[in-house]
Amino acid sequence: MATAYDDAYNQTPARLLRAVTGLGYRDDIVHYVGMSHFMRLARQADGGLLASAQGELCEPALVWHRNLFTLAQMGGLGVIASLSYELFDSYCPESWKQRTANGAPALTGWVPPSTLLSPANPQAMGWLAEVAEKFVALLQDADLPVRFQIGEPWWWVTPAREICLYDEAAEAAFGGNPPVIANIAAPLNAAAKALLDAAGALLAQSTAALSAAVRAAAQGPSEVLLLAFTPTILDPVTPELYRANLPTGWAAPAFDRLQLEDYDWLTAGADASRRAAYALVDARLGYPRADQDYLAGFVFNPADAEVMWARIDSGLGEAAARGITRRYVWALPQVNRDGYTRLAPPPEQAMEPFDNVLYPFALGRSASVAPEFSTSIAVTASGHERRNSLWSDARLHFDVGPGIRSEGELSELIAFFRARRGPARGFRIMDPFDNSSNGMTGVPTMLDQRIGIADGVRADFQLVKSYGGAEPQVRPITRPRAETLVVSVGGAVSTAWTLGERGTLRFHTAPPEGAEIRAGFRFDVPVRFAEDRLDVAAVNFAAGEAPSVPLIEIRESA
Repeated sequence: MATAYDDAYNQTPARLLRAVTGLGYRDDIVHYVGMSHFMRLARQADGGLLASAQGELCEPALVWHRNLFTLAQMGGLGVIASLSYELFDSYCPESWKQRTANGAPALTGWVPPSTLLSPANPQAMGWLAEVAEKFVALLQDADLPVRFQIGEPWWWVTPAREICLYDEAAEAAFGGNPPVIANIAAPLNAAAKALLDAAGALLAQSTAALSAAVRAAAQGPSEVLLLAFTPTILDPVTPELYRANLPTGWAAPAFDRLQLEDYDWLTAGADASRRAAYALVDARLGYPRADQDYLAGFVFNPADAEVMWARIDSGLGEAAARGITRRYVWALPQVNRDGYTRLAPPPEQAMEPFDNVLYPFALGRSASVAPEFSTSIAVTASGHERRNSLWSDARLHFDVGPGIRSEGELSELIAFFRARRGPARGFRIMDPFDNSSNGMTGVPTMLDQRIGIADGVRADFQLVKSYGGAEPQVRPITRPRAETLVVSVGGAVSTAWTLGERGTLRFHTAPPEGAEIRAGFRFDVPVRFAEDRLDVAAVNFAAGEAPSVPLIEIRESA
């Protein structure tokens, strides 16, 4: 679970931990100490309040965190204290702020806004180090291991695409007169790219210094983690921003663990961007999967809860499949509000119920195929009917016994039946009457079936086959034959895709908005034996009577 003091300062730590454990979360808590409530404020000559230059904690925050850490330790929960470069704007000294080339401070979209501390400013970075040391002491006082997260350190980019590299300390670090990058999304020359590389090196130096401060304060074992938010630092609109905000100075083993979050992409369904980011981060920073964590969330607007929590849950499952063992949900207020709990998968999911093998015999013309729907029919007193279709897709029944032609094939059928353990394990079969996207058995073409209209974000499309005209019956195709698949985007052939599990077409990048996605393919039907026994009489078979071998289609989730 992930929590934050700014969200929970008005709750007791006991209540917060009851919520965490009551929802089923265990092991670790990533606790963001916040950007607006933890610091001691000092009265200025003009009467205003600014963060104390000594990095002191205010007394309520000190007492609250001491209680949180103590209760967490008693409850068997680990705590990762998280500190970012973000600070409530009104409490931040002007010289500490990152700035655009025209001098405007870096301001986030929160109301009232927060600002970003300049990695080049020694006072700002010294203040962060002193705050970190205070939290290290609190962890140790509670007899918790020292685990510290540096959360989302970056050079800010404004909505107008101005990068904030131009505060006084940064300009001095970059030689006194760095080139102006007016729009980070525009094509950049060599000097601008060199400036971004220098900014990245400076950012890495600042996080290294903060890491060193944590380790020195711990005076013993410690774990320092880095959290990076890929939708911002790897935004395709700003293709060179990674130079500044994903520096090679962060490469393994700069940190004990690398933590990634991508919830903007995850909740928007931008899976191609997510996958590309994983590949780039792996190549650039080189952390093995065993040293990576994943943070999933969050749902800002409760009206989006139903759709977005399902995607977050899927993202957590995907991270597990990638080998990421530590996964966190961000954040507790949204989880509490919407009641999201990730349940452990049922034990039976550990068993693979499908063998991706083809039924070994050709189906003869005498084999039978029967599509079945489920329809509720109510007859009124006047004799009229009210019909309700319970299934959106037909389920096929086969009898493939007539295809067995010899005693050798009969023996092979019995061995195949036993290998599948009767109906326990599924397999593939080609329907001789309907196995192509082009009509029923025609040669597939790239324009056969419309599988979607691109929105410019989504990159995954389920293969389907439609039957009928104005209101077609749409059949998900979960077992296509990969070697037959041909794809078009906007009428032009496309090869920039891979075929995922269960008929999911995955484009390397999201197709352009409005483009029609079409595909052609041959496909098999996932089936199982319909019964636990296979009745074969040798004397009847020798007399020319075919055995009955009923199969039934398996309904697979696309």
